Amino acid sequence: MSVYFLVDLGFGDAGKGLLTDFLARRLGGGVVVRYNGGAQAGHNVVTPEGRHHTFSQFGAGMFVAGVRTYLSRYVVIHPAALLVEGDLLQQKGAPDVYSRLRISEQALVITPFHQAANRIREIARGAARHGSCGVGVGETVEDALASPETALRAADLTRSSALRHKLREIRARKYECIRPLCAGKSDPLLARELEVFTCDEALENWLVSIERIKRLELVTSDDVLKQWMEAAGHVIFEGAQGVLLDAEAGFHPYTTWSNCATDNAEAILRALLPGATACCIGVLRCYAVRHGPGPLPTQTEALRLLISEHNQSNPWQGAVRYGWFDAVLTRYALQITGGVDWLAVTHLDLLSRLDEWRYCRAYALASDAAANGLAQAGRWLTRLPDQRGLSLVERTRLTESLGSVQPALDSVSPQEETVLSAIETALDAPVGMVSRGPRAIDVQMRAHLSLG
Repeated sequence: MSVYFLVDLGFGDAGKGLLTDFLARRLGGGVVVRYNGGAQAGHNVVTPEGRHHTFSQFGAGMFVAGVRTYLSRYVVIHPAALLVEGDLLQQKGAPDVYSRLRISEQALVITPFHQAANRIREIARGAARHGSCGVGVGETVEDALASPETALRAADLTRSSALRHKLREIRARKYECIRPLCAGKSDPLLARELEVFTCDEALENWLVSIERIKRLELVTSDDVLKQWMEAAGHVIFEGAQGVLLDAEAGFHPYTTWSNCATDNAEAILRALLPGATACCIGVLRCYAVRHGPGPLPTQTEALRLLISEHNQSNPWQGAVRYGWFDAVLTRYALQITGGVDWLAVTHLDLLSRLDEWRYCRAYALASDAAANGLAQAGRWLTRLPDQRGLSLVERTRLTESLGSVQPALDSVSPQEETVLSAIETALDAPVGMVSRGPRAIDVQMRAHLSLG
C-alpha cells in the first residue's frame, strides 16, 4: 500500500483537488480521506474531457471510477449541501457517488442555525470581517468545544428523535447568542439570516432535505475506513485550506477552526493502520494567493490580470489576492508541518506570461514590527516564530506586525527550471511534482522522483 498526505503550504487554493485527481488516476483508484476542514472547501478538478467540478465535501478523486471518499471524524459536514453536490456530480458523469462515500459517525454536523449565526456575526463585524466563508464551520466547532455532550454528530442523523431534540436545543442556544447582534439594526441581510431562527418551518424543511443521508446508509464507524484502507492499493489524505490558516499556528484572527497541518491524517493512520508510513507532499503555487482578508506581505496588482481563477470573489470572503512567491511564509508552513518529503508546485503556466519571476527571501522590519516581537528593527527576518501556545493577544500582535513588514524581493528569469531551482534553494526541499494547467494531464512527476 502507498499512502500520501497532501497539505497546502499557503492560505489555501494551491491545487490540492487537482493533485488528488492526478494521484487517483496515476495510481489507479484507492481511497481519498478528507482529514480536516469542512463544507467550505473549493477544490477544482477539470477532467481530461473538460468536465469541471469544484469539490466541496466529496474527495476530489470521485471522477475516477472505483475511488472512494471517506469524510473522517475531523471533517465538519453540511448534509444538505453534501446531497446537492452528490447529485450534481452524478449529472456530470461521476458514477455511483453515494455507494463510494461514507461519513464517520463522529463527524460534526452544521445545522441551519450554525450557518445563520456565522453569517450574522460576520455581517455585524462590518469592515473588520475575518473572511469567513459563511458556511458555519467555525460556529459548529466552537459549539462542540464549549459543549461536547450536546454537539450534533453524523451518528445523530440516523436517530430521528435525538436529532430533532438536539436541533431545537441548538436553535434556542444560538438565537440567544446572536439576537443582541441584530438589536436596533435594519440590515436586510441580518433580517434574512435571523428568520432562520424565527420561522418554524426552517427546522422541518432541513430535516426533509437530509432524509436521504439515513436512507443511503452513508454514516458508518471508522471500522469501515480501516477495511477500505486495508483493501485499497493506495490511500490519499486530501487536506483542506492551508497551514497558514491553521487554528493554532495561523495569523489570528484570520484563521480557520481546523488543524490544517497533517496531525489529523497522522492520527487516523496510527489508529487504523499502525506501522504504516506516508509520503507527505507540500502543495504550493509558484506565487502567493489568498482569498479574503488578512496579511499578504508580497501582494501585488502586477499578477491580477495574468491569472484566471475558478474561485473568484464571493459575498463572504471578498476578492482573491495575489503576491510574489513568499519564501518566509512558506518556511513557516514547513516548520509547522514538520517538513515534507517533496513539494508540488502548481500554476507554472503563469511563467510564460511573465518578464521576470520575483520572490521574497526575507522581510525588512519596521520599528512597530520589532516592537511586537518579530525581531530587532533594521534586521532581516527570514523565519517567523512558532505561534502555537501563544495567547490570542500575542498572535494578534504578530499578525499586525506581518502587515507592516517590507518584503525583500529578488528576481530571476521566468524559465521553469530556474524558478524551481530557486524554490528548492529557498525552502531546502525538493520539488517532485509540477503542474502547468488545471487538468491531471497537465501534472508531471519530475525525473528524480516517482510514485510508489
